[in-house]
Order: sequence, then C-alpha cells, then structure tokens
Amino acid sequence: MRAWQIFIRGMAMGAADLVPGISGGTIAFITGIYERLINALRSFDWRLYSTWKQQGLKGVWQSIDGFFLASLLGGVLTTLVLLSHLISWLLNTYPYQLDGFFFGLVTGSALVISRQITRWTLAHLFFMGLGALFASFISLLLPSMGNITGTTFFFAGMISICAMILPGISGSFLLLVMGLYAPFVEAIKNLHFVFLLPFVGGAVSGLLVFSHVLGWLFDHYRAATFAALLGFVIASLKHIWPWQILTRYRIGENDKVIPLDTQVLPPWEYFQITGEPSNLISVTAFTLIGWLLVIYMAPHKD
Repeated sequence: MRAWQIFIRGMAMGAADLVPGISGGTIAFITGIYERLINALRSFDWRLYSTWKQQGLKGVWQSIDGFFLASLLGGVLTTLVLLSHLISWLLNTYPYQLDGFFFGLVTGSALVISRQITRWTLAHLFFMGLGALFASFISLLLPSMGNITGTTFFFAGMISICAMILPGISGSFLLLVMGLYAPFVEAIKNLHFVFLLPFVGGAVSGLLVFSHVLGWLFDHYRAATFAALLGFVIASLKHIWPWQILTRYRIGENDKVIPLDTQVLPPWEYFQITGEPSNLISVTAFTLIGWLLVIYMAPHKD
C-alpha cells in the first residue's frame, strides 16, 4: 500500500474521530487497515530495546511499521486541523442541528455495536451494565476536577484514545460526554499548545497501555467487549440529547460556568420552559442523516 493511500485513510480516520459517533477504528476496519494498525501499535513494547541494540533505529522503524504509522498520523492530523474551523462554526451557529446529527450518529453506532453480539447471555448483560456504569463515571469525573487545565486534557487524551483501538465508539464522543469536545475543537482551531501538548502526551501514554489490553480483550472476549461498549453508548446518549437544560453547575475561574448535571426534555417542553425554538423538523432531519450515515458506513457481516 502506497503512502498516499495510507494518508487518505488517515484523513478519513481523522474526520471520523472529530465527529462524535463515527469511530476511527471503524474507518480502519472498513478500509482494510485495522489489523495492520493493531499490530503496529502492539509492537511498542520492551522488545524494541533489544531491536535497537541489535539493528539500530532502522530496525526499530521497521519493527513498528513506521512508514505506515507516519503516513496514517499525517492524514489524521491534516483532517483535524482542516475540519476544526468548520465544527467550531457549526457549534456556535447551529448547535441544535449539530447535536441532532451527533445523536443520530451515536444511535446508529449503538445499532452497529449490537450486531456484533450474535447471542445474548446473562454475562453479556452484566458487561453491558458495567459499560453503562463506566459512562456515568466518566461523565462526572472531569467536570468534578474543576477548571479545564493541561492536566484535564492529559487525562482526556488517555481516555479518548481508546476509540482508536476498538471499532464502535469515537474519541470525540468520549470528549463530548466529558464536556470537553468544544474546548478541544477550539484548541485545535487556535493551536493552543498549552492544551494540545498535554492531550497528545495523554493519548500516547494511553495508547501504549491500552493497545495491549484492549487488543487482548478484542481477541479473547470480543462479544463481552462489544456488550460493554454498547452499555457505554446507550448510557451516554443523555449527554448529547439536543433538548436539555442545565440543572447543576459550579462557577470556575473567570466566572466560567462548569456544567455538572442537566435535565433531558421533550422538544415541546423545551420550548415552553426556555422560550427558545426547538427546531424540531431540522434537528430530526439531521438526526436521521447521522443515523443513516453510520448504518451505511458500518462493516457488514459476510
């Protein structure tokens, strides 16, 4: 596979990871590079030191499939920079429609994940419950830490990088659940390295640890892993419902409001309580578009 072909696949993965609901891992799976990506990531272990001693940097580069990873990463970063301005504009101009699109993407992803479990058992239901509990924990973890700092972005990078390993859930979706999606997009748009560098550090650290753990789980407990992912996604839908009001918050630095909890409302009640238009027709249309997009892109069983 040539460099430009890998680069294009990286761009597709970057676009997927910037949009909540479409997994970069899913794009890798669809485009036929998932297994190569997993093997390249797993190569980062203690044996690289021996390779370096015996074969030098050239041997290390070959062991980690450096040509493949560099081309793929270049594509991912290119798309992140190009799309961040568009996403930032949509967040400010059409927030309801964008939330509806995200909601459709995520519900579509839930359906795709559920298809990976051919036979449900009590054990699978248990792991789905664990995934739901974990989603609740994650949604409360970072807001409870207080203000958004480099440390916050470091841990966010460690958590969201899991989406690069397993198909079915996107890193930006995890950021959305943690309330860091908009700050992350702004950081990319304005090149705020005080946030981006810690995020990259956390992502690299998480990647080195989770690539082995999640890869092993995917190989040995595929159905249970997908059941946990399904529970996570379903429990997290509350956080991206287009019509909700803030019920609990705290005031951080510079009098900035830090959301802690929200109340989900039907669109008609949202209009009655807030006095703001629900944009029901356009939001529903974009929800359907997002749902169909994921269903169309999802890998199909033979």
